[in-house]
Amino acid sequence: MDRKIPDYINEKGNVVRLVVLTAVFALLFINIYEPFGSKNWQGGVSDLTYFLFSNLVILVGMCVVAISRIIMYHYNKNHEISVLLYLAWVVMEVIAMSLFYTLFQYFALNDTRPFLEIWKNATINTSLILLLPYAILWLYFSWRDNEKMLKRIREQESLLAEKQKSGLISFYDDKGVLRLSVDINSLYYIESADNYVKIHYLNKGKMQHFMLRSSLKTIDDLFGDKYLVRCHRSYIVNFDKIKILRKSEEGLSLELDSDLVPDIPVSKTFSNKLMSRFTDLQKGP
Repeated sequence: MDRKIPDYINEKGNVVRLVVLTAVFALLFINIYEPFGSKNWQGGVSDLTYFLFSNLVILVGMCVVAISRIIMYHYNKNHEISVLLYLAWVVMEVIAMSLFYTLFQYFALNDTRPFLEIWKNATINTSLILLLPYAILWLYFSWRDNEKMLKRIREQESLLAEKQKSGLISFYDDKGVLRLSVDINSLYYIESADNYVKIHYLNKGKMQHFMLRSSLKTIDDLFGDKYLVRCHRSYIVNFDKIKILRKSEEGLSLELDSDLVPDIPVSKTFSNKLMSRFTDLQKGP
């Protein structure tokens, strides 16, 4: 629950789509299917009154969601939004919309039921109508983001094939933007750092690093069968830089061919994969 929400949820374009498509969906869904006995929420009304009432509810609901998402969008620029905070935010949207409906029904339609009973029913009905398009749109945004990622990976693989000819290895962030190109002979290892990876390379006789917003899994998928090898959940190393594979009481570790680089641990999870690379190397082409 403390995990950060995916970036695509709060992208500007997706925020607009969420507001507009939720409003359209709710308008059509309520007026065509009259779900959950919604036409009887007011105790039975004419088709025209029901149409006007439902449109008013949708209009105000869209305003509530729009204002809420604008606030969220600007808040997210300077603060990370966790899954728990996002869920709480959605709950507040539901409460705000259901409160308006309750006030409208209680005062404008003169509903004689107790206020809390009206609010309870309004909250249930609002949740059912609002959360259904939310869930559909979230799935669509996730699918769309995965499609974009696959496209970026294919483009990167194409560019990598060209870069290989010059001995350069290129790193792209999670948005597909090129951030670093480094000679494979200068690259030593890559280390996980929360939502980033730290790329360690030799430059002008000094070991330097570059912070890249990506994951070790993404890098392993791109380069794991070429230059690099995953040896630990927190480390990927340049296989050609391995000088010594050492086994001690603490376990396996790798010594690279530079005194500026500390020993890299090897975990049991990735030891078989690493040993396979050594075996393949001994077999030769």
